[in-house]
Amino acid sequence: MILYGLNPHQMIPTAQALRQKGKAARAVISFVNQGTFSPVNRDANMMIDEQNRTRLPELIDLRRERMAVSPFTFYRGTALIMAHDLAQQAITGAPLVICGDAHINNFGLYASPERRLVFDLNDFDEAAPGPWEWDLKRLVTSIILCGEDLGMTDAHVKEAATKATFHYRYGLRKLLETSSMHRFYSSIGEDDILDSVSKKNRNAYKKVIKKAKNRNSQQVISKMTQNDAYGRRVFTENPPVLTHLDTDLAGAVEAAFEAYKQTVRPDIALLLSQHLLTDVARRVVGVGSVGTRCYLLVLTCENASHLVLQIKEASQSVVSRYNPIVGSPLGKLNPEQNNGLRVITCQQILQAYSDPFLGHFQANGRDFYVRQFRDMKGSFEMNELTSQGFLDYVEGCGLMLARAHAQSPNANYVAGYMGKSTAFEKAIVKWCYGYSRQIYRDYDNFVR
Repeated sequence: MILYGLNPHQMIPTAQALRQKGKAARAVISFVNQGTFSPVNRDANMMIDEQNRTRLPELIDLRRERMAVSPFTFYRGTALIMAHDLAQQAITGAPLVICGDAHINNFGLYASPERRLVFDLNDFDEAAPGPWEWDLKRLVTSIILCGEDLGMTDAHVKEAATKATFHYRYGLRKLLETSSMHRFYSSIGEDDILDSVSKKNRNAYKKVIKKAKNRNSQQVISKMTQNDAYGRRVFTENPPVLTHLDTDLAGAVEAAFEAYKQTVRPDIALLLSQHLLTDVARRVVGVGSVGTRCYLLVLTCENASHLVLQIKEASQSVVSRYNPIVGSPLGKLNPEQNNGLRVITCQQILQAYSDPFLGHFQANGRDFYVRQFRDMKGSFEMNELTSQGFLDYVEGCGLMLARAHAQSPNANYVAGYMGKSTAFEKAIVKWCYGYSRQIYRDYDNFVR
């Protein structure tokens, strides 16, 4: 049950031992416990206001406006509240590197370094070591809220929630039956997507794939920039979404960009050395991140080609804030020592392929990370999918969450805990339905 290394003092538990330990955990945290949502006494509006205090004040009203659109958009902006609530629920105690905000809109298409279009998790602002259940419950609750928002029948919503949970359980077990290298390199590509969806929905998926392939730096340059008096490509103002910075802040961003270049791979650093930074602007991002500091950079090469990078502020992970588990699958890395480093490290662990331009820096007491902007990034509009198309989509989300979790040492423990019966799916779906009703109550209070 123990695997010994070259040095007999170095040892790790076998996969079988971990699965047995996970199975034994059911006696402590049963599926009944896992499926019981215990309401938590807290003020959601006060927690949102607390979070807003660290954000740019001129964007707070925009954040509130976006969150107020529907219970689902409200949910997308409340990862902090859910982490707080999850910490009060049943937890098996097996830490993995988790996404922390694995709702269905945080999966999508993007380009691998080999320019292959892949489907995977694509948001890691909250990623950190934490309880695996948190990611799964975040995903399944989002499926329920999104399905209801789209007007789907109760039966169809429940089927989607159950299907995602099943494919997480099934996918994790199947991946763990393969070699460590197979699960490390496993991915879902463009061809896999089209092969797995029903013929009726294939055209809708092809449309999203085609659109994603055209979303790159060149498209950003053509749509979001113009030539200035010196012939440089500069961003076109579009307040409040895209605005230029004052001279002092723009200079600070330029200095920080030099610090970022010290953290990238040598081949990327050499490529960046062939570019000049020609413009900087502030960009307002999605629901959950509205009000955080985010900037876009235009880089111009000697042959007049362009690269657009994005700088995003990295705050403390909501997982780390409420995670009661001691011990990290990240080894010696302190995930809160540098939040920019935490985000890109977790991204590289959880994604099948990661952006080679990932890097980080610290400035003015804040942490930031850098990535390419819109590098063939594409998302599926849920209201454009048929009922079967929605089921196909959530199946992919469940599988890719399993693939992400399979990279951590405790994955076999999780597989052992979940077992082979459908009792686990029923428990998770039951909990998520209970929690989704809490979200409706929070949303009503928020709108009022």
